[in-house]
Amino acid sequence: MTPVFLTADMVEPHLDWMRIADALLEGHRRPKADLGDQFLYRGDDTFLSRSAWIDGMGIAVKSVSVLPDNPARKLPSVQGVMVLFDDESGAVEAIIDSALVTKWKTAADSILGARLLARKDSKRLLIVGTGAVAESLVEAYRALYPEIDIHIWGRDTAKAGAMAERLETHLAGSLESGVRGADIISTATMSQKPLIEGAWLKEGQHLDLIGAFTADMREVDNDCLRRAHIFVDSRETTMEHIGELKIPLNEGVITADDVLGDYYDLAADAPGRTGDDEITLLKNGGGAHLDLMTGRALLAAWKEAEAGR
Repeated sequence: MTPVFLTADMVEPHLDWMRIADALLEGHRRPKADLGDQFLYRGDDTFLSRSAWIDGMGIAVKSVSVLPDNPARKLPSVQGVMVLFDDESGAVEAIIDSALVTKWKTAADSILGARLLARKDSKRLLIVGTGAVAESLVEAYRALYPEIDIHIWGRDTAKAGAMAERLETHLAGSLESGVRGADIISTATMSQKPLIEGAWLKEGQHLDLIGAFTADMREVDNDCLRRAHIFVDSRETTMEHIGELKIPLNEGVITADDVLGDYYDLAADAPGRTGDDEITLLKNGGGAHLDLMTGRALLAAWKEAEAGR
């Protein structure tokens, strides 16, 4: 078996967001993943490897270097690859650009959460953040809700305004007004402290929380968690590792029982949203098993395109 190296220009013309979201849902109907993470450090530099093995799907290892000084070298601060291994033989099947996997995994994770938990009649989306993830969220949510009215808020108003104009969306007047007027709030920031206040929320909303990924990062306050019906994409990668839940759990603001389910539960038809007045919240924490599911979908799309040439 000769492995293929997949890049964005090879795969993205053959992808759509709903296909990847479907792949994530189907992946959670398979046996539960065995997960393992490894971190290496050199001062402020980090090397991270995340691995997953799903029986019948195979193995994935995504390894990335995070070097904060790289922009001064005119290089990306995050660089890496994901390796896919065949489930039966253990042979390497594909090497995939990690940025490609992360892009499609992250936004598809969020729209799967919205598909399972948000109101079907959601009409307005607020995206909080102006980075690359925020841009992919515009594409992904439009695939889920083709007529949705999208508003963007960022700390840098000029940057947010330019992004809103480029993507044919709207600039939110303020964060509070944006939250109060939205049916879905999707946060993709690098915030260390909560941005969204529970007092701003209204009945029926869905919170899609992406940005916080370390033990000291948060995007919403304790009142948001108290008011919401809380779900996660993966208990293993969120509750004891990410500040959004780890901090309020340790402080007794919420308990583990307040986390009502993850994608394994929801894929097995556990209750999600049970009423139009509920506020639902999904913490999108990612994980190597989601990378594996996404990588399999990317490889399948490329193979289909090659077979059709």
